[in-house]
Amino acid sequence: MAVPMPSKRRSLVVQTSMDAYTPPDTSSGSEDEGSVQGDSQGTPTSSQGSINMEHWISQAIHGSTTSTTSSSSTQSGGSGAAHRLADVMAQTHIENHSAPPDVTTYTSEHSIQVERPQGSTTSRTAPKYGNAELMETGDGVPVSSRVSAKIQQLVNTLKRPKRPPLREFFVDDFEELLEVQQPDPNQPKPEGAQMLATRGEQLGVVTNWPPSLEAALQRWGTISPKAPCLTTMDTNGKPLYILTYGKLWTRSMKVAYNILHKLGTKQEPMVRPGDRVALVFPNNDPAAFMVAFYGCLLAEVVPVPIEVPLTRKDAGSQQIGFLLGSCGVTVALTSDACHKGLPKSPTGEIPQFKGWPKLLWFVTESKHLSKPPRDWFPHIKDANNDTAYIEYKTCKDGSVLGVTVTRIALLTHCQALTQACGYTEAETIVNVLDFKKDVGLWHGILTSVMNMMHVISIPYSLMKVNPLSWIQKVCQYKAKVACVKSRDMHWALVAHRDQRDVNLSSLRMLIVADGANPWSISSCDAFLNVFQSKGLRQEVICPCASSPEALTVAIRRPTDDSNQPPGRGVLSMHGLTYGVIRVDSEEKLSVLTVQDVGLVMPGAIMCSVKPDGIPQLCRTDEIGELCVCAVATGTSYYGLSGMTKNTFEVFPMTSSGAPISEYPFIRTGLLGFVGPGGLVFVVGKMDGLMVVSGRRHNADDIVATALAVEPMKFVYRGRIAVFSVTVLHDERIVIVAEQRPDSTEEDSFQWMSRVLQAIDSIHQVGVYCLALVPANTLPKTPLGGIHLSETKQLFLEGSLHPCNVLMCPHTCVTNLPKPRQKQPEIGPASVMVGNLVSGKRIAQASGRDLGQIEDNDQARKVRTEFLFLSEVLQWRAQTTPDHLLYTLLNCRGTIANSLTCVQLHKRAEKIAVMLMERGHLQDGDHVALVYPPGIDLIAAFYGCLYAGCVPITVRPPHPQNIATTLPTVKMIVEVSRSACLMTTQLICKLLRSREAAAAVDVRTWPLILDTDDLPKKRPAQIYKPSNPDTLAYLDFSVSTTGMLAGVKMSHAATSAFCRSIKLQCELYPSREVAICLDPYCGLGFVLWCLCSVYSGHQSILIPPSELETNPALWLLAVSQYKVRDTFCSYSVMELCTKGLGSQTESLKARGLDLSRVRTCVVVAEERPRIALTQSFSKLFKDLGLHPRAVSTSFGCRVNLAICLQPHRLWTLVEQGTSGPDPTTVYVDMRALRHDRVRLVERGSPHSLPLMESGKILPGVRIIIANPETKGPLGDSHLGEIWVHSAHNASGYFTIYGDESLQSDHFNSRLSFGDTQTIWARTGYLGFLRRTELTDANGERHDALYVVGALDEAMELRGMRYHPIDIETSVIRAHKSVTECAVFTWTNLLVVVVELDGSEQEALDLVPLVTNVVLEEHYLIVGVVVVVDIGVIPINSRGEKQRMHLRDGFLADQLDPIYVAYNM
Repeated sequence: MAVPMPSKRRSLVVQTSMDAYTPPDTSSGSEDEGSVQGDSQGTPTSSQGSINMEHWISQAIHGSTTSTTSSSSTQSGGSGAAHRLADVMAQTHIENHSAPPDVTTYTSEHSIQVERPQGSTTSRTAPKYGNAELMETGDGVPVSSRVSAKIQQLVNTLKRPKRPPLREFFVDDFEELLEVQQPDPNQPKPEGAQMLATRGEQLGVVTNWPPSLEAALQRWGTISPKAPCLTTMDTNGKPLYILTYGKLWTRSMKVAYNILHKLGTKQEPMVRPGDRVALVFPNNDPAAFMVAFYGCLLAEVVPVPIEVPLTRKDAGSQQIGFLLGSCGVTVALTSDACHKGLPKSPTGEIPQFKGWPKLLWFVTESKHLSKPPRDWFPHIKDANNDTAYIEYKTCKDGSVLGVTVTRIALLTHCQALTQACGYTEAETIVNVLDFKKDVGLWHGILTSVMNMMHVISIPYSLMKVNPLSWIQKVCQYKAKVACVKSRDMHWALVAHRDQRDVNLSSLRMLIVADGANPWSISSCDAFLNVFQSKGLRQEVICPCASSPEALTVAIRRPTDDSNQPPGRGVLSMHGLTYGVIRVDSEEKLSVLTVQDVGLVMPGAIMCSVKPDGIPQLCRTDEIGELCVCAVATGTSYYGLSGMTKNTFEVFPMTSSGAPISEYPFIRTGLLGFVGPGGLVFVVGKMDGLMVVSGRRHNADDIVATALAVEPMKFVYRGRIAVFSVTVLHDERIVIVAEQRPDSTEEDSFQWMSRVLQAIDSIHQVGVYCLALVPANTLPKTPLGGIHLSETKQLFLEGSLHPCNVLMCPHTCVTNLPKPRQKQPEIGPASVMVGNLVSGKRIAQASGRDLGQIEDNDQARKVRTEFLFLSEVLQWRAQTTPDHLLYTLLNCRGTIANSLTCVQLHKRAEKIAVMLMERGHLQDGDHVALVYPPGIDLIAAFYGCLYAGCVPITVRPPHPQNIATTLPTVKMIVEVSRSACLMTTQLICKLLRSREAAAAVDVRTWPLILDTDDLPKKRPAQIYKPSNPDTLAYLDFSVSTTGMLAGVKMSHAATSAFCRSIKLQCELYPSREVAICLDPYCGLGFVLWCLCSVYSGHQSILIPPSELETNPALWLLAVSQYKVRDTFCSYSVMELCTKGLGSQTESLKARGLDLSRVRTCVVVAEERPRIALTQSFSKLFKDLGLHPRAVSTSFGCRVNLAICLQPHRLWTLVEQGTSGPDPTTVYVDMRALRHDRVRLVERGSPHSLPLMESGKILPGVRIIIANPETKGPLGDSHLGEIWVHSAHNASGYFTIYGDESLQSDHFNSRLSFGDTQTIWARTGYLGFLRRTELTDANGERHDALYVVGALDEAMELRGMRYHPIDIETSVIRAHKSVTECAVFTWTNLLVVVVELDGSEQEALDLVPLVTNVVLEEHYLIVGVVVVVDIGVIPINSRGEKQRMHLRDGFLADQLDPIYVAYNM
């Protein structure tokens, strides 16, 4: 089954595959660098031992566990020679006997298909992407679309059996138990005896060895001043400069004198002996560096060599600055050219680099220095325990440490190297390595001077232009020794064809500095293979192992005996992951072939200890960290005593607990073992160790496998980073590589799929994330290698900007909690005892009783005499004709229109006449009112009541977006069976326009009446309904799940509703209320159209659409009219928070004052958005808004308002007004998934804040019931909210799409307990909690907490998830995510995120979204869709329309920037 390939927007593909990238080889350094100019495929020289490939491939196939298929295009021109796996550094087809073969090798006969069995071996054809055939989804619903085909592929891929299930768990603080990795009973265990420490040969006592390195320099500088010490090269390979021992001696003295005497004043010198100074020299100027280094030694100051900072923001440069600061460095020595090249400020000053101390830059060229007086002479002593120099070391986490090396260690190390390498006076040595640290410094700067050798230094810049330069110099100077890295050998192989007369017979020693790396063996073998014919002898190749702490750990000695082959170990990769040595056969793919790095250094003792815990000696067949005890090692991390103790003062123990030596050992940071004959083998570094599910994997091994995957040319060698990130209590492997600019989307995906397979079959470990970035974009170390910690940092913070990402959480994450199995509920008999449900109070609550509340005379009259709103309006028109009821504001905040009682009455009469005469409507006919928010809508509504018609308010189509908004209007008109449609002249034209005709069938509109042209007469009589239970109006609304539902509101319910709101909000004719809501459904419609007529207060109407042009409109109106009560929606609140965030000062200056607001209610049908209300309160606190003023309401389809919280900021005289504070509780999100409520402290992990949804309205009763069994639940239990009240809707008119719902939504009864009361089911989950607060009557306050809609909740892994919780986590994951929506499809979680940023950032989001959902919700995201801002549909109430989004996604209509399918 093929992996679905991610889809990417075209523009993104174009941008990332541009050839405009700078070629990757222009970087400045030499660390593990990528390719060479004119990188050509080397030709194989030996075709012996060609192995039948099918054999390998079948092994690769059957041993594997993750699945992807990809066939590489057959490469032509290969030879029969099998490519070997460990042949990593060589891109050549070179045969050697010792390395296992390449995983995905090809021969010219066939292309390789690494395919995984799908349970059976028959391979199925993957569905085509472009025009996917009609196929069944997981639910058996036929779906035809490209997206669904891809998801189906993914679903099938995931159906494969996972790794065996694990048994035991550790408790993660709750019932959700994360699986704990159980040790594999069959895992290999070490069986050997305890190892013995291995001694190196005795360090020879040679009479003419100098007593210190400065003494050696003095000796050669005076007795052989003309002897060449160092030859430097220009970029053409011509000798640039020859430094003789005489010049080195005199110039070093000059530098020493100037450092001590010419910095600062005589009384206060800046540098004294023992102080640290930085050495900042470029890689092409070893002579200046050497002079400065020896100058420091002569002056007895401590050199700290570092890299040249190229910009203020170099990768890792800040950490170097911290090192300099902690070493107390105040002076930096540098060369003239380097000083000129440093970044300068406009005044010519060198700026202070980020994190660096203030430095004095001191140029060491002779012409800038004073001559020392004749009588001045440096003090040359024997080597002692003073610090000689500090070498910097970058740790795994990016921090930089300084390793101190004493003068005696420095000298002893030079002696040990001289003895081990057999150095003699005046030998010539070619050095390609970085001379500032490590092997390059030890051989090319220090030991060479001790032995008066001549060093030919090859700069990195020359190697880039001419990779053969070092070999040419060996020939030219008949050099005896060369110091290189595997990379230099590899480059020489690639380029050697152009060279005729190469002769390497002069070489007696080729030191391979990174010989301890697992892939160096293939470079060594390949190099020998090609150059054996050019005079290179096998015994000349000498790999060595070193570390900053222990200096040279081991080195292979040059022998004269060519018959003795070097040591090889073919080790089982599986064994290594358990730290056990198991010799395996080379035929296997999953083996690691390692070469020995020679013997322990002279004068040293070596042992290996267990990598973690106490330093206990390993067994002979166990991998451990190598430790050495010798004089020639570092002594401490400068200034870090604690870390020093752990590394430099280790006392290895035997199994009985006795230390093996009284002298401390030093941890080398290398993992390995001492093999037969005292040969040292290194299999990895502690820094590269990743422990995944209890098994140890080495980053270098993973890199080697990735690089061995065809096509080799796809990514740059040396430009690949492997690290682990911790997600859900385990390390997960991440691979980041730079891809070549010319590779296509298909290529990269194929390559990624193959890498996953190869790593799975060879290492038996899943890769969590594989990311490809454009060429030359990864942060580099100064010598061109990848800066690992910086890359990891970029990955974690989402600023890596990959151009391709493949995540495999499904295959990697095996420690998720078990899916939940639902328990059968306890039967009613055992539970129900009085009002207690299993020891708790039943969760029920009610608002104040309507019967007991005293009204004033006028209000009692409204309540008792008039059953119908139309009568109330007539009465108000007679008694208070000029009382203002409605004021409509325009976007400038001026009054656009207003209505008094009598104006509204007269307007309604005219509309009633129009309906009867022009519309010929009967009483009971339905009329659709299609009006913009305003006065016309209100008049039309009462006109319908006067004519006896049933009004339905409908949002008009959007003139700019007719195609999508008009069909909804048409649907409501049809579903509500409207006999007539009333609207304004403008909308009338719109409904009949050409654009409308393109969207709907305009011929089927019912009669359309235009109310801008009303008749002048009054109706003969005003209709009065016969029965209060007859229909007053229909309320249509599209739910968040995309259901169009119309509910029936009777006259009695409408009047009861208005009364309940009047009492809760204390509305009187003298009041003014500002309303910024859409007037088409729910509480918004009731507040806009009905309440003013019932209660007589003035409503200031602010259409929310006007806020788009003037976001401050609503708040300015509230301030100007001194309003005490205002209502808004979440979308209005969000608009104000985002649009006015930076303008509070200017608004204050305009006189905006919100101090009179006592209630600001957000009208909603969802869980309160606590973050939004809090940020709104915080933002406008400075403008006088009281923090307790903001609250929420809660309504739903069956009851348009259940709670409405008017807070009371001060106790008023009227009774019953001082409601309690809204309360916020914190619940455990994990318990919520199990339908349980568990209260936790604020800030505890997995806590979720919930704000109560407002005070229950008068006359409303609530109970919490189990949605499945319909039994009552106890206090603080999560269940469905059921409501009983006089203003419940009386039923669905029609519910578009599902008829069966109607029956029990409006008339449900409990299955036990009070089985008589008829309840309406809200479809929302929530819980009641009795609080400590009391209301005015002394009653304890019951708070209702709404958690979420049942239809929206997602069942995943047997648990119930609310989309909003996952969305909140995702929005927090990255600054560029502005909005997010989630939904499920065939058991996959799909996350859609809106990106506010460049499309280059799109792929950064994929890993971050996957991580955060795993960490916080224990869910694996199946698909991540990155879209533009505004793609997630949001309705007028500010609610996300997730089902519309889901339909758009499945129909492939979202035009996403990127779609990632997680494996």
